[in-house]
Amino acid sequence: MPNFDFERKHAGWIAGTDEAGRGPWVGPVVAAAVCFPNLEIDDVLAEQLNDSKKLSPKKREVLFDRLFESGAKIGIGQASAKEIDEINILQASFLAMRRALLQLDCPIDFVLIDGNRMPKWEWPSETIIGGDGKSLSIAAASIVAKVTRDRLMADLAKEYPFYGWEKNAGYGTAEHIKGLTEHGVTPYHRRSYAPIKKILSGM
Repeated sequence: MPNFDFERKHAGWIAGTDEAGRGPWVGPVVAAAVCFPNLEIDDVLAEQLNDSKKLSPKKREVLFDRLFESGAKIGIGQASAKEIDEINILQASFLAMRRALLQLDCPIDFVLIDGNRMPKWEWPSETIIGGDGKSLSIAAASIVAKVTRDRLMADLAKEYPFYGWEKNAGYGTAEHIKGLTEHGVTPYHRRSYAPIKKILSGM
């Protein structure tokens, strides 16, 4: 279970960051950054935090609200489908993370990053493979990013109701593919992704 062991190796304000939405064919990649002042967190909340992929949607929604009520410093950033196409998904993920960190209402002395790729930015940082299952700050960021993106995709589904984004979050499900076949590519699709490029080449 996640704890503050990684955070305690560093002094000052420690932010954990993670992203959601690297794999989907449509929509932005969303990142969150979370900092717990003085590494203080309610024991019950700490026991419930985990990698967002291991939690039910309902549980993520509950924890999302509790995190915003907890006193944690939270920032959210995103990079659009257009930016993903222009600079690639990895760099767009880093851009979203940087935007999330800049939204934090606190200094940033050190950043913990989920994964094994190090961004080129101004803060001293450490990458942690599987960080959302090891660091409470990263676990919290993973939940905030995932819930934020799922809500955003549900809103986009109201504008484009034929792709099932409110259920598949933009991944390449059968319903999404059917929507693409019958209604074509939307302005929110990532045109640099192979399945979308294939559809566009046949138009």
